[in-house]
Amino acid sequence: MAVNKKKFIAPNSCVGKRADSFIHELMPEYSRAKIQSWIKKGFIKIDLENFTTKRKMIGGELIDIDIQPEEQSNQFDPEDIALDIVYDDEDIIVINKPTNLVVHPAAGNWSGTLLNGILYHFPKNSELPRAGIVHRLDKNTTGLMVVAKNEIAQFNLIKQLQSKSVYREYRAIVWGQVMVKSGIIDKPIGRHPHVRVKMAINNINGKDAVTHYEVLERFSIHTYLKCILKTGRTHQIRVHMQDNKSPIVGDPTYGLKKIIPTRSMTENFKNETLKFGRQALHAKVLGLIHPITKKSLKWEVDLPDDMKNLLELIREESEQDVLEDSFKINKDFYVSGEQDYEDNEDLEFDDE
Repeated sequence: MAVNKKKFIAPNSCVGKRADSFIHELMPEYSRAKIQSWIKKGFIKIDLENFTTKRKMIGGELIDIDIQPEEQSNQFDPEDIALDIVYDDEDIIVINKPTNLVVHPAAGNWSGTLLNGILYHFPKNSELPRAGIVHRLDKNTTGLMVVAKNEIAQFNLIKQLQSKSVYREYRAIVWGQVMVKSGIIDKPIGRHPHVRVKMAINNINGKDAVTHYEVLERFSIHTYLKCILKTGRTHQIRVHMQDNKSPIVGDPTYGLKKIIPTRSMTENFKNETLKFGRQALHAKVLGLIHPITKKSLKWEVDLPDDMKNLLELIREESEQDVLEDSFKINKDFYVSGEQDYEDNEDLEFDDE
């Protein structure tokens, strides 16, 4: 049984657009694949008739949509997973996601995800697409995420993400001395041409991706950065930092494969920096317009302990001036890309 029904009159601005693409624009909280599935099953009609996904719009059509229950959310079990809830009201939840937590179930991670935890703590979210999730963080990226608690809030938050009005500020610890105090990386990101599960700078098929960065601290062979997302592409900061020759410490996919340490490098420093267990990336600040009250809201959380400890170690090594020689980079600079693909960095659901 359908959850509810919606009707739209197609405006003249839709002339020439494919029907499935246009309907996805009307309802961005549902993936294009889902819209296509509903069209094929007859849950969406134009002028009371079935149609094909490739139909071209002419403007003025009546679009009837029977919104179906979200099968994907309903098939997952609620699980008592502890959530660090920073903010909670009738419309939205803001969560400080820990490391080693996948956001949404997928191959290899069908349980133990943030979505399972949301279904346990907020049962009504089972009625929403993706249980109200509107963006993602990688499994091992920590920090702030917003989740909707009703359909109106979810639609509004997705619109804010698409219009790039959501403020998302990260902290990253990267390899190398980033010499420019602040800058903008404006390079399109798309699928890697040879490794499907990786992303890469793609000037042909990539989507626009813009990252602002600012140096907060510069050390002997590392830099502590503030990064602000202007777009939300998959693995955006990680790919941009790799392309900037300043890959994120601990990144198993886009980071350093090997460095040759200098003799003066202490054993503890080598172990802690070369074997840091995840990408040192944290979503520290989140700002948005409340979808119902329209008030401007902003939240900020502290760095997680592992990044704090890493920063302190790097500071101590730099202060002691132990690292006298610049580090040498192995010719196989980056990892080959064999892990950590199950989740997407701040993935907006407009390109599924």
